[in-house]
Amino acid sequence: MTPSALWSKYTEIRDRTMALATPLSAEDCCVQSMPDASPIKWHLGHTTWFFETFVLERYEASFEPFHKAFRVMFNSYYNAVGEKHSRPQRGLLTRPPLPAVRDYRRNVDERMRRLLERPANDDALRSLTVLGLNHEQQHQELMLTDIKHLFSQNPLKPCYQTPESYPPAPPTALEWHDFEGGTVQIGHAGEGFSYDNESPRHKEYIQPHQMASRLVTNGEYLQFVDAGGYEDPALWLSEAWDWIKINQHSHPLYWLGKDAGWMEFTLGGVLPLDLNLPVVHVSYYEADAYARWFGARLPTEAEWEHAASQQQISGNFANNNRFHPAAAVSAGLVQIYGDTWEWTQSSYSAYPGFYPAQGAIGEYNSKFMVNQYLLRGGSCATPSEHIRPSYRNFFPAHACWQFSGIRLARDITMC
Repeated sequence: MTPSALWSKYTEIRDRTMALATPLSAEDCCVQSMPDASPIKWHLGHTTWFFETFVLERYEASFEPFHKAFRVMFNSYYNAVGEKHSRPQRGLLTRPPLPAVRDYRRNVDERMRRLLERPANDDALRSLTVLGLNHEQQHQELMLTDIKHLFSQNPLKPCYQTPESYPPAPPTALEWHDFEGGTVQIGHAGEGFSYDNESPRHKEYIQPHQMASRLVTNGEYLQFVDAGGYEDPALWLSEAWDWIKINQHSHPLYWLGKDAGWMEFTLGGVLPLDLNLPVVHVSYYEADAYARWFGARLPTEAEWEHAASQQQISGNFANNNRFHPAAAVSAGLVQIYGDTWEWTQSSYSAYPGFYPAQGAIGEYNSKFMVNQYLLRGGSCATPSEHIRPSYRNFFPAHACWQFSGIRLARDITMC
């Protein structure tokens, strides 16, 4: 990528982040709804901190930080960088005010412009800048998920955006696609950006299996709820059963008002639950229990990637500005990309031959390779250019505030 092209991409992605924050008030941007979420103001600062800490500090002559305290305030989890402000207390950061964070972004952007326009910029500089842009796209998705969770806690149930009206679209019938067993290659291949945890490309063996043609819908998941799925311990992992009982879960995160008819909280406010759309915001626990109830299972990440690598990357992504799943209306293996992240049964771990990068930047992915499950495919909150067949997302089994859904798989012997 040429310096001018890189700068153009830089401004495009940074402007998109600010556009996502535009509908919000200063109060919206300061509040943290739970320890796993972050205030929007913190996201705006942290994505800027990344460029200041990992790019400008390394390459800028006579580097001076915009504000010395920001090094601690906006550090997320990089122990090699130094101290961090406690994650559960990010919502207490009433200062700096939002305009000051915007000033911070403008200052770093101008310094990045001067740096990227230097004749002597090199491959390492460009690589770190591209990493920072992909990091920012991850936070664009987190901004949407975090503001949705925040707004859902408000009795006013405010709208982030005006909901668009879509005609009813019954989903295509669920069908099963056969895949032969054997050795397959997974992991990043070819040109273009990838995270270190997507490599090295390697061989894995898969058994003969089938994958569902589309995602599980709200209507199909409602059958599980109505059948007493949340009351049947035989369907749940032991840890999952404890989780639903301690937290009194009996339906997906944003479903509301069972007695008066099911509704769903969305970024467009509270809407009637559309039974044709994919179920979303379910945890690994819930996805696994539903699969058991259905008589199927979740795919492995190797099965998922093998199937996805044969499909074009297209779907309902954040670029559509819908920020909600859409119905599957075409035949074939659909919704592989976009709509919802798809839980797999695979734990997040290193590929054979993986070694993290040296220094603080090596903490980006590798330190989380424990007690997490892999999700694949992107969602309606993911930028389309950010996804690829080898992309590995990961969350704890209880996480459900992300746009996560269910695709079923089954062994040939289960048919």
